[in-house]
Amino acid sequence: QMHLTESGGTSARTGDSLRLSCTNSGNSYQTYSLAWFRQASGKKREAVGSIDSDGATTYADSVKGRFTISIDKFKDIMYLQMTNLRADDTAMYVCAGIYMASSSMSIELWRSWYEPRWSEPSTYNSWGQGTQVTVSS
Repeated sequence: QMHLTESGGTSARTGDSLRLSCTNSGNSYQTYSLAWFRQASGKKREAVGSIDSDGATTYADSVKGRFTISIDKFKDIMYLQMTNLRADDTAMYVCAGIYMASSSMSIELWRSWYEPRWSEPSTYNSWGQGTQVTVSS
């Protein structure tokens, strides 16, 4: 099982940049996908973006060109680099993970299963507690 912990959330001004981290202190896996979700007060949880164990990324339209997800596989940390922050980026940011316990599945087969459902919270079996980002003008 993954054990995910987010950090880096803070208050920022519009136009600022911020980097969030999601550290896995649980088991490591060869094939997996990690994602960032966010939930603003009174709103539904929204998928922000994801990255798989081979480095392929996917982003929500609302953050494309502003947010970048990367991963340090040695440290088992996923990052969310956020630039040009806007007030509507204010939310609790949560990371989530799903993994393949067996190493026999190819990354291509993994992606064929994962990519159509990357934005659905029910896809993931590991969740962090979240880190708050507040953006003001």
